[in-house]
Amino acid sequence: MQPEMALFKTFEPVWGDEMLQDDSANLRQWQRYIEQEIGFVLPDVQLQWLTNAIDHTATLNGLNIHQLWCQLPKNSEIRQQLLDKVLIHESRFFRHKPSIDFVTRYAIDKCADDRSKPFRIWSVGCASGQEAWSLAMSLAAEQLSYYAILGTDVSEQAITNAKLAQYDNRQKFLIPEQCQQFVFPVATKNANYRLKGTDTTDKTEAYINTHVDWQVASDLRPHVNFALHNVIEQKPPTSHLQNVIICQNMLLYFRKFDQRDILARLSEQCALEGYIILAPGEALFWRPSNMRRIAHPQVNVWQKISA
Repeated sequence: MQPEMALFKTFEPVWGDEMLQDDSANLRQWQRYIEQEIGFVLPDVQLQWLTNAIDHTATLNGLNIHQLWCQLPKNSEIRQQLLDKVLIHESRFFRHKPSIDFVTRYAIDKCADDRSKPFRIWSVGCASGQEAWSLAMSLAAEQLSYYAILGTDVSEQAITNAKLAQYDNRQKFLIPEQCQQFVFPVATKNANYRLKGTDTTDKTEAYINTHVDWQVASDLRPHVNFALHNVIEQKPPTSHLQNVIICQNMLLYFRKFDQRDILARLSEQCALEGYIILAPGEALFWRPSNMRRIAHPQVNVWQKISA
């Protein structure tokens, strides 16, 4: 708590309505704030993205930049709005198919040997849910039904979109033929989807504005859940140990010491003989005593060998 208060006391924005890039020192303070809150280190090439996020959040709430800064430590709603606009929500179905195939084969073998408890998968940094739904489609296509997938992200807007499970045709074309059976047209193509239970009197965006063409089959929904979770927090999003934890293309936004801490916590949530799957080439420095790297030509996968 002390570092946070010190940061807010020492930083006084001076640019008013000027573009943020005109005062690089102030913008660096905003970079540090984002890193402090969620661990993300925004590269310089994304500073314009940060500038736009700050400006849009201030405008949405009728504030100037200085007022926005002063609101962040005491207004969690505005803080979440800023984080939602800063974070990158890009993902796609079957983004890395070799990883999906690896998990599917493991699930088939695991479920054949043990049907006493569900096969559990945690998709870390799930963005708008494409990875979680890809996994569900792949497992269901193999006639597996006793599984539970959890997708988590620090962005509330991304989690809302993941729960809606509605996407455009660009995403549909990425889905393999055997999984197209889980794609259904939306009942009504409308750019505005009311969020269940949203209070329209507040300044949050009551509607998710997006063009959608299809939705994930309802049969898959009982198997997939989504939750808001900050991966740098000590507390895990669930008490269940996971057979597979997938954390791809997210660690690169964290400093190396944060990556080590995140991976250590993920390994604690991984069941014995379970797997952690990272993006190819990611965190190759990791040398945990309780995990061993599996020799695989396409998948960066680690197996838990001891508690």
